Amino acid sequence: MTHRPPHRQTSRSTAERAGQRIKAGVEGVGEATIGAVESIGRASQFFLETLFWLVRPPYRLKITLNAMEFVGVGSLFIVILTGFFTGAVFALQGATAFRIFNAESLVGSTVALSLSRELAPVLTGLMVSGRAGSGIATEIGTMRVTEQIDALYTMAVNPVQYLIVPRFIAGLVMVPLLTALFNLVGMVGCYSVGVGLLNIDEGVFYENVKWFVEPSDIYNGMIKSCVFGGILTLVGCYKGFYATGGARGVGLATTQSVVVSSVLILAADYVLTALMFT
Repeated sequence: MTHRPPHRQTSRSTAERAGQRIKAGVEGVGEATIGAVESIGRASQFFLETLFWLVRPPYRLKITLNAMEFVGVGSLFIVILTGFFTGAVFALQGATAFRIFNAESLVGSTVALSLSRELAPVLTGLMVSGRAGSGIATEIGTMRVTEQIDALYTMAVNPVQYLIVPRFIAGLVMVPLLTALFNLVGMVGCYSVGVGLLNIDEGVFYENVKWFVEPSDIYNGMIKSCVFGGILTLVGCYKGFYATGGARGVGLATTQSVVVSSVLILAADYVLTALMFT
């Protein structure tokens, strides 16, 4: 009977543990990759199914109007408040910077360009995502875990057409309208600070805004906001539609909805800006 030296057994057990750790790491990377690919495929299928049912009757007008009220009217206060103080803060900061070059009169046009091109669509999308997108994910997620969506299937009602399409339309329609309101209220805040507090000439303020801001700047901002509205409603619907695990799963879906939609909005903003203004 042979006995292996203790140091040889120790080195072998150490090598086995290292191999197990490497194996576990590779398996973790593989599982994460497979999960990511599955999520992308399921999200793509969900998006295509939504587009398919978007043009198919019956058209549920009442549900769509209720969704528009929830997304648009329910977000009025937060959009107005955010827009006013965004315009006011940028006017204050812009005046401080332009005073170095004795060019305070450019505050209005600079803020107007910033609002119409970037700030209004992006901040509106983020605000609506935090309020309406999370609410959509919570509502649909609750329907999923309480088997109400399964009940729609048993009644021969397609849940994508009944639940997702009206909210998707609401996002496409109401977020651009909220963005236009954000632009208006933001310029009111800019005017209040620039003309009311910093004593910038009112006529020069108006003329510079009219001179520097082109209609295409506003149109491009509206296009961005339409894309952002579709993103935040689809992400909220998707996360809620596939929520699992009871109340904890609904809460997790709501949190993921806000995080994912915010990141996608910022990424889409970069892509759209590169396409529109380069």
